[in-house]
Formats: sequence, structure tokens, C-alpha cells
Amino acid sequence: MTKLGFLRLSYEKQDTLLKLLILSMAAVLSFSTRLFSVLRFESVIHEFDPYFNYRTTRFLAEEGFYQFHNWFDDRAWYPLGRIIGGTIYPGLMITSAALYHVLHFFHITIDIRNVCVFLAPLFSSFTAIVTYHFTKELKDAGAGLLAAAMIAVVPGYISRSVAGSYDNEGIAIFCMLLTYYMWIKAVKTGSIYWSSMCALAYFYMVSSWGGYVFLINLIPLHVLVLMLTGRFSHRIYVAYCTVYCLGTILSMQISFVGFQPVQSSEHMAAFGVFGLCQIHAFVDYLRSKLNTQQFEVLFKSVISLVGIILFSVGTVLMLTGKISPWTGRFYSLLDPSYAKNNIPIIASVSEHQPTTWSSYYFDLQLLVFMFPVGLYYCFNNLSDATIFIIIGMILVMAFFLITYTFHSTWVTSEAYSSPSIVLSARGGDGSRIIFDDFREAYYWLRHNTPEVTFLLVSHYFCVDGQPNDSG
Repeated sequence: MTKLGFLRLSYEKQDTLLKLLILSMAAVLSFSTRLFSVLRFESVIHEFDPYFNYRTTRFLAEEGFYQFHNWFDDRAWYPLGRIIGGTIYPGLMITSAALYHVLHFFHITIDIRNVCVFLAPLFSSFTAIVTYHFTKELKDAGAGLLAAAMIAVVPGYISRSVAGSYDNEGIAIFCMLLTYYMWIKAVKTGSIYWSSMCALAYFYMVSSWGGYVFLINLIPLHVLVLMLTGRFSHRIYVAYCTVYCLGTILSMQISFVGFQPVQSSEHMAAFGVFGLCQIHAFVDYLRSKLNTQQFEVLFKSVISLVGIILFSVGTVLMLTGKISPWTGRFYSLLDPSYAKNNIPIIASVSEHQPTTWSSYYFDLQLLVFMFPVGLYYCFNNLSDATIFIIIGMILVMAFFLITYTFHSTWVTSEAYSSPSIVLSARGGDGSRIIFDDFREAYYWLRHNTPEVTFLLVSHYFCVDGQPNDSG
């Protein structure tokens, strides 16, 4: 009877029902596949940072946001202590505490620890849903369903979102994809509504993870490329200006971020592109009011003047310290050896180390080979939205090439630049120890044996090359 009822549905309803069913299965799979640790070792918090996050979340749930924001934790960084409100990204804790209170409002009694344990798997299901809508905006519903199914089980994402891994990435990946989706909607519609939603998603991202810096540089880069390719329009102007202004104001409400969006070098690209948008809009207005010759003269004069002023002001602000330099994490992104050579405390954290090449295939598997296929498709179907994806892919490839260069240099230095006659090793303090016993033995033979001496050795080539001796 149910089957007959399904067949009586129109094609559109059947299509909608199947899409909903497949997407629901992807969301359920995304949640359930992250529960192995709970099934094997019961409900526990993993690692070290998640335990601190859990303790702060429990304090927030019990004492409220005001006490949490002004909490001086004398147990952390002992004996100095730590001001919690101004030294963390509170998005993870606020999300868990809000979910905890909502569940208790509906009389679903659950311990705050279990909320923390299962939060990352829950948000992985939300990530699958957002991935579907994001990919649907780029191509169609079929591609969206495939993308949702793949991100549900990709090991690279699972490693940061298993049950008990209560860390910022558990919700930050969802926030990042949500911001991407809202940005594409804002670009395609030119709507202030979608731009405001993108700014809110960006605010959630800022409150959750320091990786928001990548977002606030990728979106301006997208706008800049659209300008250079002649695709800049009123839609892009409305979208970016709304996202930048509202997003910057909102991000400054996070105590840990503060005035960084208008002071640090990591955010200056977004500000610069915002200024370019105003210049571009002003130039378009002048073009409509002046003839070609007048416009060219005025345009060259204005661009030269604005360029000199911006360069001078930027130089003065950087020299006076008003604009802070890039942080160590940002330098490490461009140069994987930077932290190792300059900031040991960053290099001591394993997640800040360069990824081994085998890990890419281990964590991505089939997606490694599908990446160039997707890039080829985006180039063949250029649009404002696909250009955004192309830029992200090119940045990833650029990081690969950077790590490839350092990897090749390291291999050359460590594996292929050691003579077999001189051996080396590392001491307990990391210093290099040279074993020159072979050449010392040859030196002894040269000065302590007759001119023609026959030696019984297994490998005579080295000895045979020494004066006075035959192997």
C-alpha cells in the first residue's frame, strides 16, 4: 500500500522525497560513524585541550555567561592564572551550554559532559546538510547529495569531529562551510539579507576558531579576482560591503579578537579590497558622467593620488606599530619551517607541524583524485560562484607546492647528501654528532704500515684508494 502511495506521487514530489531521504541518510551516517570511541571506551572526553574546554563549558552552564566572561581561573597557567573571557574563543562553550539549556527546557535531562561528547558528531551532520546546499548552489542537487555523502565519511574531517573530541574544529568546519554557502548566496543575489546572514555566519566562525583569518582573506581575494576579470558588479559591491562592515563590527565583539580586525596585518587585505570597492563604484559613477578623454585623465590622477596616500599611511602605521605584524601561525602557513626556527612553543604542538604526504591519501583517499576533476569542471563552467572555489583550490595547491619545496630540500639535505665514509647522528639535545672513524683508521694505516701492505677486508674499494695499501 505504501509502495502504491509512493507511485501515485508526482515526479516533483518523488524527487523531493528521494533527495530528503538521501540527505537524511548522509546526516545519520555522519553522526553514527563518529561513535566508535563511545562504543569501545564509553562516553569520555579525549586529549588535553578538550578537557579544558569541557571545564569552562561546565562553569558556563552552571554560573551563567556574565560569570564566565569575567572568570579568573587560578588553576590554569599556575601560578599566574588565566582570565578566561579574554583569552578563548567562546563559540564552542556557548553552543554547548545553549544546547544543554534547550534540552533541559524540554525536560530532556542530559549531563553537560555528554553534550560536550556528542556535540562534534551532531555538528558533522549539520555540515553534511550545509555541504549539500553549498554544492547545490555551485552545480545542482545531484552534486550536492554526492558531496554531502563524501564529507560525511571523509577521514580527515572525522579525525577532528569524533565523539569526545571536544575542540574548536568540531563546530568550526560547519561554521566555515556555512559562511561559504551564505557568501555564494549573497554574490548570486546581491541581497542585503543574504549578505547579513553571511556576516552572522562569519561572526559565529570568529567566535569559534582562530582559522577565521583564512576566511577574511579568501573572500576579499575572490572579490579582487572578480574585479580583475571584469566580473565586478553591483551585486558584488552590495554583498562584500555588507559582509565586511557588519562582519568586522560583529567580530570585534569577541574579547579575544578585540581591535585586531582594524589593526593587524592579517586583516588589512580585507580592508584594502573594501577601499577598492568604493573606488571602483566611484569610477563607474564618473564614467557615466564624463566623456572618455576626461575620464582617463581624471582616473589616472585619482588612482595615482590614492595609491600614494594609501602607501604612505600604511607605511607610517606599520612603522609606528599601529598595524601589528602577522602572527606566527600565519607565517607558519606560508613557511612551514618558520615556527621550528623562530617560535618553538608553536612548533611543539603536533597540529602545527607540516603534514606528511602519506597523510593526504590516508585522510582523503578518493578525494585526492577527484580534486583535479572538480578543478577542471570549475574552469569549464566559469561563474562568480565557481571562481570562488577555484581560488580556494589554487591556494591549496600553492600550499602543496610550498611544502613540496621544503620537503625536497630536506630530503636532499638529510638523505642524499651524506658520504658513506663519514657518519652522523643526533645527540640527546638535537645537536649533530660526526663519526669520522673510517678516515681516522685510514690515516693510521697510512702512517703505521709499510708502503705495500695487503689487508683482508670485506669492502676493499675504500682501502684500495688509500696510498701505500692494497685491499
